[in-house]
Amino acid sequence: MAQTVSEFVIGRLREWGVRRVFGFPGDGIGEFDGMLGKAERAGEGLEYIRPTHEEICALMATAHAKFTGEVGVCVATSSPGGFHMMNGLYDAKMDNQPVVAIIGQQGLNSFGTFNQQESNLEQAFSDVAEYVQTIVSPEQAQAVVDTAFRTAITRKQPCVIVLPHDVQGMNMAEPGAEMWVSRSSAVAPSTAISPPLEQLQAAADIINAGKRVTFLVGAGADGATEEVLEAARLSGAGLITTLRGKQVVPGDIPFHTQQVGLLGSRPSYDQMQDCDTLVLLGTNYPYGQFLPKTGQARAIQIDIRPEQLGLRYPTEVSIWADVKTALAGLLPLLWQKDDLSWQQKVAGKMRDWDDELAAQAEKHYDDGVNPRKVYAELNKRLPAGAIVTCDAGTTADWYGHYIRLRDEMRGDLSGRLATMLAAMPYAEAAKFAYPDRTVVCTIGDGAFQMLGMNELITLKKYLSKWDDRTFVVLVLHNNDLTQVSWEMRTEDANPVWSTSQDVESVDYAGWARLLGFQGITVTSDDEVEAAWDAALAHRGVTVIDAHTSKNVPPLPPHITYEFAKNTGLALLRGDPDGIGVIKDSATSLITEGVERVKDALHLDRDSHEK
Repeated sequence: MAQTVSEFVIGRLREWGVRRVFGFPGDGIGEFDGMLGKAERAGEGLEYIRPTHEEICALMATAHAKFTGEVGVCVATSSPGGFHMMNGLYDAKMDNQPVVAIIGQQGLNSFGTFNQQESNLEQAFSDVAEYVQTIVSPEQAQAVVDTAFRTAITRKQPCVIVLPHDVQGMNMAEPGAEMWVSRSSAVAPSTAISPPLEQLQAAADIINAGKRVTFLVGAGADGATEEVLEAARLSGAGLITTLRGKQVVPGDIPFHTQQVGLLGSRPSYDQMQDCDTLVLLGTNYPYGQFLPKTGQARAIQIDIRPEQLGLRYPTEVSIWADVKTALAGLLPLLWQKDDLSWQQKVAGKMRDWDDELAAQAEKHYDDGVNPRKVYAELNKRLPAGAIVTCDAGTTADWYGHYIRLRDEMRGDLSGRLATMLAAMPYAEAAKFAYPDRTVVCTIGDGAFQMLGMNELITLKKYLSKWDDRTFVVLVLHNNDLTQVSWEMRTEDANPVWSTSQDVESVDYAGWARLLGFQGITVTSDDEVEAAWDAALAHRGVTVIDAHTSKNVPPLPPHITYEFAKNTGLALLRGDPDGIGVIKDSATSLITEGVERVKDALHLDRDSHEK
């Protein structure tokens, strides 16, 4: 029997190394779905994962790309399903991930006729997709699929293939040597780009001359851990990682000061204030206020996205290359520095910071469990190879402060898009990719109500497929959109608006038990350790419903006048949580030690507008 276009596309996906797709069915993609089922029955199919919503399909495909380095693939029906995927594809775009979306469409004759569910999908996806193309004939299918994958791999961006319903069922035609017909190959291009020797030498000269060298390492350096560490050892550099780059550098490296910025550490802030050389490795870090002042540091950047070179900080050398290949060429040119006092100073400050964090985690709050303690105790218990995800709320603060990825551990979140929705889809995709590893999803109650609670149903559906069924969901239950509440205070000096910020309280542990999972409710600090012990020992899904304080401030490492002034104004303007905020902020500040309190309170009020 002749092969259909759908059958060809499925086979081509396998040629591109695709093993798993995340999909949701519908009539616009119906024939393709039918052929996926036929291939499955014949033992020649792809693993088809169907969560509860198309947006989750795209977020899971993005997470699959992040955790495996492979192209993530998602499948949906025409306009309603495809449009639902948009947010997940923007996640891939903003975080530079190779994803291919296959989206159904109504038949060719419906184009431009305002038919039901017929939309201009190429126009709709033109902003999010690096390449978007409709397959309008069997002869074109090969070139469109191959181009989408090549583009996704080389540009590290999402691509969209639009597949009309009638074309899905057409007999496949082998492209011939004819005008207007392209014949392509399913061969992945190399992305190991080597820079010129003269650029590497220029970079080495700057690093060798530096006395206080700092590396800022992003997710673009994933896979180059050994090269990054060797370069730091030779140059006596301190290491800072972005939140998404956290897994690149092990958390037990003494001179790794974790993150920088509002979610970062004091030692990282100090490094940026004092360094004379800044090396940006695979990062497009956007928070310029936390980078050195212009002219303070000589800077080098290595990135595979050329348009991002020299964009965030003025660089003397901008190297278009993948980080691993570039560092391999750079290492022989670096001198071993005898003076390691800068690196030792960085490590000493990090030890002090860790002591401070430990003290913060032991403080008690009147309105709920200390969220810092919840993360500190998790970090002590993470098994080797564990994978941790978080959302973009205050879970990202506590993840950044307390989680130390080591022993082949991995962790990630939605970075540049900073969506609250990604924690659960990311954790699920990680479990499918690494079924023998423990996965921990940390999520706020607001995000859990968005795309978390329903995905427990997906976990129930697929649990039996995993070798190690340990999957823990930590819900920070404080009935508040806490990160946004703090942003209202600190950024705009507005009191919290309960109408928008309150989250309806739900028995999350009870919901887990209803589905047959283990549910643990934590209402006091004394219950935290036992909860983690029980969850990590359980070979199944556990939901820890931790009733945490919403007033524990995610304090930045350096409290600016603007931060303090805005918070004070918000409280004076009638913040409903004002008393709790003042008490809990005072508790946090006192714990941080005399020097940080002095920094916070030593405000030159005469030089600022009152």
